[in-house]
Amino acid sequence: MSTRQALKGKLIDLRLKGMADELDPVLEHAAAHNLDLLSTLERLADLELEQRFRNAIALRWRQSKLTDKLTIDQFDFSHHRSRQEQKTRILNLLTLDFVRTHMDVILIGNPGAGKTFLAKCLAYAACNANIKVLFTTAIDMINHLIAAEADHSLLKQLQAYQAPELLVCDELGYLSLGQQGSHLFFQVISARHQHTSTVITTNLPFAEWGKVFDSTTVATAIADRLVYHSEVLILGGESYRRKLP
Repeated sequence: MSTRQALKGKLIDLRLKGMADELDPVLEHAAAHNLDLLSTLERLADLELEQRFRNAIALRWRQSKLTDKLTIDQFDFSHHRSRQEQKTRILNLLTLDFVRTHMDVILIGNPGAGKTFLAKCLAYAACNANIKVLFTTAIDMINHLIAAEADHSLLKQLQAYQAPELLVCDELGYLSLGQQGSHLFFQVISARHQHTSTVITTNLPFAEWGKVFDSTTVATAIADRLVYHSEVLILGGESYRRKLP
C-alpha cells in the first residue's frame, strides 16, 4: 500500500470523507503548481467543509418532510394587489431573520391565495440555510399527537414538533380540531413561543379561530401567543390555481 493510499484510509477512518475523496486531485494540482503544504491542507479542509455543508443541507431537506423545492422567483407577485403591496415584507422574510429572532409568521387568505406556496418557500430557504425545519398540516400534526397520546408516547411526539427551529403548520382552519386536538395544538404553540419560529397558514381571520378550536378561550390563548411577536400577512384575490392550464 502506498503512503497516499494509507493516508486516504486514515482520513476515512477519521470520517474526513471529503478530504479522502479529493486527496488525489488536490495533491496532483499542488504538485503541478508547486503549492506549499499549508495551501494544500487548506484546500483539502475547504473541500471537507463544503461536502459537510452539502450533506447537512440534504439532511435538512429529508427531515423537513417537504415535497416541493419552491423558490420565490416562482411566485407571481402580479396576481393580486395584496401580493404587490406586501412584496417587500415577503422578500424580507426570505432573509430568515425571523427565524433567528424567534418570530412567528401567520399567512391568512382564501384557498389559492398563495399561503402554502410562500410557506414552502420559507421552509425550503431555511433548509438551504442549514436550519432544522418541519413541514406539516395542522390536521396531520394533531392526528399524530392524538395517536401518540393513545400509545403513551405523547412526550416524544410533542418534542418532535417542539424541536425544529422552524415549524410550518399548513391549512389551519379547514377542519375543527376538537377539544383534545385544540389542547394538543396549544401545547405545541405554548412550548415553541419565543423559543423557536412557527409559520401558520390559515383561511380564517383571527376572529373566527373559535370555529377551529374547542373554545374561544383556547383560540384566544393560541392567537395571543402567535401574534405577540409575529409578521401577519393577509393575501387576497381569487385562487391562483384558476389561472393555471
